[in-house]
Amino acid sequence: MTRTKVALVGIGKIALDQHVPALNASPDWELAATVSRSGTVAGIPAWTDFATFLAERPDIPVVSLCMPPVPRFAYAEAALLAGRHVMLEKPPGATLAEVHALEALAKAKGLALYATWHSRMAHAVAPAKAWLSDKTVEKAHITWREDVRKWHPGQDWVFQPGGMGVFDPGINALSILTEILPKPVHLTRARLEFPSNRQTPIAAQLTFSGNVTADFDWRQEGPQTWDIEIQTDRSTLALRMGGNVLEIDGKPSAGENTIMGEYPALYARMAALFRTGACDVDLAPMVHVADALTLGERITTDAFDF
Repeated sequence: MTRTKVALVGIGKIALDQHVPALNASPDWELAATVSRSGTVAGIPAWTDFATFLAERPDIPVVSLCMPPVPRFAYAEAALLAGRHVMLEKPPGATLAEVHALEALAKAKGLALYATWHSRMAHAVAPAKAWLSDKTVEKAHITWREDVRKWHPGQDWVFQPGGMGVFDPGINALSILTEILPKPVHLTRARLEFPSNRQTPIAAQLTFSGNVTADFDWRQEGPQTWDIEIQTDRSTLALRMGGNVLEIDGKPSAGENTIMGEYPALYARMAALFRTGACDVDLAPMVHVADALTLGERITTDAFDF
């Protein structure tokens, strides 16, 4: 089977750690070009200017955008206007309105647009959703604590306006929550901790309807914690390892103890959307983040530097 050419735009840590290995192993895709001001992939033709790439490589029908969210809209819009199908790294944009605009443009031009949520592709998310489907959730809590220095070393953009701060990883948990709960919830209260020298939060405590709470923190050193625990009217469910391991009443039930299956699954989904020219743009996780930034009580905490 002939593989479809794709360009990877924004060659940073997430592109090299996840996107490139997923594309190299994919039966659907051929990584045919990169566009980045600083990064490259060995053996792959590289551009530093996106407009030049679009003009010189009309044979590449799909672009996967991996740069930070603030500049992403301009790239996505240019790609769609040039007739290219677009895949968006999470979060899909800096604002809800700009993603709505991209979706409208993609649909008008008959192009695929995929707002990806990689944590929804974790091994145990689908089994968890199926298990919860006929149960009543009585209580749920998210603990999502990791080390920003490990996952975003020196990347000051995460603490600048639009960078989302701790919601950059926290939105992964929210993407799972909005996928697996039988009924939707909405935010009722938030407490956001902002370092005195930063513009985005480094920690957040959230309260939702339905007795759902969340604890996000970007200061955890050592072992990282990505857990969702849910009490139902019958028994308890826990998702560990970022949604990759499922426990029922404390006993392993499904999944695999690895995060490396998420991006291959994203690209398989993008292949299906590309074949039909369809859009997959679910903004539910981003709505919760926007609500937290609107409703949240702001607390100033210690300065943070990489």
